[in-house]
Amino acid sequence: MTRTIDDVLAEARAGLVRLSPREAWAALDRGALLVDIRPAAQRAAEGEVPQAVVIERNVLEWRLDPASAHRIAAATGYDLHVVVLCSEGYTSSLAAAALADLGLHRATDVVGGFHAWARAGLPTTGRGPLVGAHA
Repeated sequence: MTRTIDDVLAEARAGLVRLSPREAWAALDRGALLVDIRPAAQRAAEGEVPQAVVIERNVLEWRLDPASAHRIAAATGYDLHVVVLCSEGYTSSLAAAALADLGLHRATDVVGGFHAWARAGLPTTGRGPLVGAHA
């Protein structure tokens, strides 16, 4: 049976409790770790979230797995509430599902990504022009 990326994305999202930008902002106040997985060029073009930890997608699992020798200091346990942010909310869903597969059961993402975050008027720096978001 052939699966499309839409199938894979739907399966990933079915296992997540995705957050709106405002819900993600509130989660930060409760100790969640906001992780921006966008590449440097995308962050430079769109802007950044000052409260976010930047971990590019290609090393995400190694940096957040508490059992990894390459983890960041904040990766203290599998109960860590990780909120993943990408540009429009697609790649972040796949990344959050991968983290959940590692045992980070509270991993999730931001619906609409950085574009929705910025449109909601939440803190950003260096923001460039944004186009409409879809996720």
